[in-house]
Amino acid sequence: QLKKLIPHQFYTNPSIRHKQNRNPNCGFHVKNDTYTHMGSYTLISTAQRHITPFESGRISEDDRGRYTITSHGGKVAWKHKHDWVILLLLVVTEIILLVIPPFYRFVGKDMMTDLKYPLRDNTVPVWAVPLYAILLPIAIFLFFYIRRRDVYDLHHSILGLLFAMLITGVITDAIKNAVGRPRPDFFWRCFPDGKDDYDQLGNVICHGKHSVVKEGHKSFPSGHTSWSFAGLGFLSFYLSGKIKAFDRKGHVAKLCIIFLPLLVAALVGISRVDDYWHHWQDVFAGGLLGLVVAAFCYRQFFPAPYGDNGWGPYAYFQALEESRINTNATQPISALNVHATDAHAITLQTRQNGDASFMPSSLEDNSGSRLDEMESGRI
Repeated sequence: QLKKLIPHQFYTNPSIRHKQNRNPNCGFHVKNDTYTHMGSYTLISTAQRHITPFESGRISEDDRGRYTITSHGGKVAWKHKHDWVILLLLVVTEIILLVIPPFYRFVGKDMMTDLKYPLRDNTVPVWAVPLYAILLPIAIFLFFYIRRRDVYDLHHSILGLLFAMLITGVITDAIKNAVGRPRPDFFWRCFPDGKDDYDQLGNVICHGKHSVVKEGHKSFPSGHTSWSFAGLGFLSFYLSGKIKAFDRKGHVAKLCIIFLPLLVAALVGISRVDDYWHHWQDVFAGGLLGLVVAAFCYRQFFPAPYGDNGWGPYAYFQALEESRINTNATQPISALNVHATDAHAITLQTRQNGDASFMPSSLEDNSGSRLDEMESGRI
């Protein structure tokens, strides 16, 4: 009769287990995953797993506010002290690359045909790039921190963004100096009065302002574009994970949100061509460079945005798991009590129901001897 009520796999299949739970009717403990209730006896099946915060994308009330700037900020920053040191070295490297002169490539008279575009001001000034590529993403990171109180997410997002920007900047300026490609407006930088001059080999003899001529040899790749795609590309990856854009539910509106930063970066790149500061190849290479670096830096700290855990950083899940392991370690469960109450709960329930046939013969025959062995210390 018991087999009619409980599948035989309950006794033979290890995938069906007990769960730690307390039944107020009989003081009965059960252990591990999920469960279904039958009378006063609780059966657990791994097919009915509890949906954890890792899968739901939400932080439970118990976990919310557990890792704040006050409680864990210093610890997290100290753990990544070497990363911050490397970040400072990248800043120094970037300053050096901005100071040293680029390679002055040979520019002949016949090459000036494509380099006579008018000299214009920047539509997007240099000082504006850090505002929308760094400060704007950080403001959004702070918004999510206020909502979730997760210092791991805040710290790693800021660190990843800064690494993406600085690595992109170093690579971009290093290539600029090494290539020395003339800008489309190089003629007017070199000859502001319109009177060109060449040496015996046919190379230009510039008489324009030195800093302007120097900047004219930094066309490839586009720095505005690479920095824009690095910062806003990182923001796009971050938002796609936070709003779960790839949760397979068909909310196309989410794609509009993650495409918006990329659209802004693309428009910045187009403005560089419109201002005649860059050739289209410079913009294409800069955008590709910035987006690739942003992707690498993002994946250092966050799972893939299309994954189930894409809404949070690796460190948060690791800290949460360690915290739960430590909590379970401080609450040991006596094996003697578990086995004793397990057998006693089934016996007590069947006797209260007055149905002796509910108890399987193997449990009925062995429960008394098993209890005696446990009490004597042999088990």
